[in-house]
Formats: sequence, structure tokens, C-alpha cells
Amino acid sequence: MPLAPHMHAATRAAAPAIPKLGPVASRVLPGLVVAGVVYTVGSYVSSQLHTEAGTMDRIFAQQNTPEVEEARRRSLQVDVNGDPRNNLLNVLGWSK
Repeated sequence: MPLAPHMHAATRAAAPAIPKLGPVASRVLPGLVVAGVVYTVGSYVSSQLHTEAGTMDRIFAQQNTPEVEEARRRSLQVDVNGDPRNNLLNVLGWSK
């Protein structure tokens, strides 16, 4: 009589089942992850821009004396060409 093959207990154990997400959760979850990442990156960039703007404002405030402003008006011909700081293309100045 042939011997029956024996299996160890470890090989007979079933692998743990991974819970499946429902159809709604499998569609919504990736969108929420992307939205969270976009919000986080946007917040970080906004924070860095705000910090740099404050630093630049302090630097320029020390340099913008009435004498420097008058020399700038003369060299850029602000009376003829207009002030370049008020140009529509100067988007960075709109935050104030």
C-alpha cells in the first residue's frame, strides 16, 4: 500500500484575505489622494512665495529712499513711459 503524501501545516494555511474596496471607494479614493497631494504642494508653494515676498519687501524697503525713487523716475522716464510696476504683466505685484 502506497503512503499518502503529507503536507506540513504551514503549507496548508490559507493566505490572509485582503479586503476588497467597494466600487464607489475604488473610484473615489484615488481622487481624494490626488486632491490631497495637490493641496499640500499648493500650500507649500504658497507659503514659500509668501515668505520670499516678505523678505524681498524688507530688502526693498531699506533701499527705497526718496533719493533712490527720484533717480529711478529719471532713469526709467516714468513720466513718459509710465511706471513699470503698474504694468498688467507684473502679476507678482497683484498680491498686495
